[in-house]
Amino acid sequence: MPDPFSTAICPLDHLALRGEDQAPALVLREGTYSYKDLRDRVAAMAGWLSGQVPQRGARVATWAAKGALTCLMPLAAARAGLVHVPINPLLKRAQVAHILADSEASLLIGTPARLTSLEPGDLPVGCAVLGEGEPMEGPLLPPSAVDPDELAAILYTSGSTGRPKGVMLSHANMWLGAQSVATYLELKADDRALAVLPLSFDYGQNQLLSHWFAGGSVVPLDYLTPRDVVKAIQRHDVTTLACVPPLWVQLAELDWPADVAAKLRRLTNSGGALTPGLVKRLRAQFPQARLFAMYGLTEAFRSTFLDPALIDSHPTSMGKAIPHAEILVVNDAGQIAADGEEGELVHCGPLVAQGYWQDAERTAERFKPAPAASHYGGIAVWSGDRVRRDADGLLYFAGRRDAMIKSAGNRISPQEIEEAALASGLVAEAVALGIPDARLGHAVHLVVRAATSAVDAEAELPRILLKELPNFMQPKQIHWRTAMPISPNGKIDRTGLYQELAA
Repeated sequence: MPDPFSTAICPLDHLALRGEDQAPALVLREGTYSYKDLRDRVAAMAGWLSGQVPQRGARVATWAAKGALTCLMPLAAARAGLVHVPINPLLKRAQVAHILADSEASLLIGTPARLTSLEPGDLPVGCAVLGEGEPMEGPLLPPSAVDPDELAAILYTSGSTGRPKGVMLSHANMWLGAQSVATYLELKADDRALAVLPLSFDYGQNQLLSHWFAGGSVVPLDYLTPRDVVKAIQRHDVTTLACVPPLWVQLAELDWPADVAAKLRRLTNSGGALTPGLVKRLRAQFPQARLFAMYGLTEAFRSTFLDPALIDSHPTSMGKAIPHAEILVVNDAGQIAADGEEGELVHCGPLVAQGYWQDAERTAERFKPAPAASHYGGIAVWSGDRVRRDADGLLYFAGRRDAMIKSAGNRISPQEIEEAALASGLVAEAVALGIPDARLGHAVHLVVRAATSAVDAEAELPRILLKELPNFMQPKQIHWRTAMPISPNGKIDRTGLYQELAA
């Protein structure tokens, strides 16, 4: 196997070349693909795609559950000179129609049952549609030799702040992202990832790419319950598990057989912060596993990770920049913030995406010239996230500028209210929102799910919050839920909660 941490940048489809011929690469229900199988299937699928869509740079969309189609298409489309548009299988017809129209897809391949939900006018003119069961065999295409800066994929965000927008990722973006994660996670050829996150999600897709970069293997799983995750880890000897916080909360509430928990070497988190209480539970449940807290955004893939050796002493830190990323904190005066000073996180370097597909206005808002202090220069992603850097260089999340609750003239961080609720030990999940209010401008509403061990939580939580938070931060109303709504990317659906409460 080639050196897994080589600094060479290759076209994305070259990831299929990295593992030993007979080593397992992909474990599906119908059987296991070796790396030789992976190479052969990618080459055949790429040859078939070239016959179906001869125009280089055309967009090919997939809308299906995890399987051979969705796992191989990122490499096959890249080899065929096409741009892959993965669509989350949990999305509904209207959302899919928007993505197809916006990307001007030339081909849609999906589960037949999903395809039948589309209505006349949902498809772009000239877009062909095929069921995922169709044979996709063509003349074997050799590895591509495209410029790594060419577009390889368009990943659509979840649309939490308006209609989903397509983030344009080059071969280099995705290759270096895989290399970066494989490096700091110290992945090896005997590592096996359980891919529970959606493959349309940058964090989810990297489950595949980083393990293939290291010559390891991947077990895709569309789970129904958290216990399905435990069973799959036991069955497949999984070593790497990547989740978002809502799933970690559910997994931490289960009773894990000691021998199953011991199989995991590393746990990784992104898509939201881990709370100190959740960190403590995960460390107790999986004492032998290294826990990686990470921060990322689709526009620049991943930005920071915390050294697992620091997770117990600094459980709320986002850590430092990952390989190939330069992270700067810029204050409101446009200068590099001092230690302890709040500022905007700005991501510079080769992981920065190419902007939003066919959306120059929103691209200009987020993708702007790097600060003068940047080593890389060029275009940077200005995240909109507010962070602080301590004297040791560790970063801490302070909140999003556009998520601040403005109530009676006060600027309130939702995170601070959520942290106080979680620290009580009475709730497992918490979301603070600012709901329009005639008197206050916005009133604080807190949505919570009680912890399984909580006693008299509904009476005790308001009392604790009165003690821990100033009057202007007190929730006007606390809403108790037995389950939180989850977005297609597995995160708590804050937008849905806001729309429900504001109605």
